[in-house]
Amino acid sequence: MISELQDHQLTLTTDDWSLITEVVAVRAVVQRVSKADVRIQNESVGSIGRGLLVFLGIGKQDTARDIDWMVDKIVNLRIFETQEGKMDESLLDIGGDLLLVSQFTLYGDCRKGRRPSFSDAMDANAAKSFFELFVQRAKEKVANVQTGVFQAMMYVALTNDGPVTILLDSNMSSSSSV
Repeated sequence: MISELQDHQLTLTTDDWSLITEVVAVRAVVQRVSKADVRIQNESVGSIGRGLLVFLGIGKQDTARDIDWMVDKIVNLRIFETQEGKMDESLLDIGGDLLLVSQFTLYGDCRKGRRPSFSDAMDANAAKSFFELFVQRAKEKVANVQTGVFQAMMYVALTNDGPVTILLDSNMSSSSSV
């Protein structure tokens, strides 16, 4: 990517932006919660106690490798406090719960106009398979994994603990270690 550094500011050309938008990755919004619940038509379909609520977006170029990296990253994030008050324990360390909610809107691109474009999100049929793979891999590591319903209109209630909210992108996997 060709970029220029002028007056300590990064200036990207139109060509640079087109390259950036072609690099798509699994995206997650991870929230530390004391409890969370997903409802469809006033019926609970997934509910957890202390743990993580994860909104998951799957990009059209994602692979199983991206899914594996993201699952491993999420369950091992040291964002729970020790008895000393230091964030140094993971979901696995505390035996916490995991609530996964598929959310293609994490791929909303609002750079042009006022209506988001979701062209970088994976198509629904393929994304459902990837979401199911994510759930399967998470269940291999976490005892209590709950989910919303793929493509359903859901109401998510949570009690954010902290608050602690982390944004993850599987493109991070190439530049950092787990």
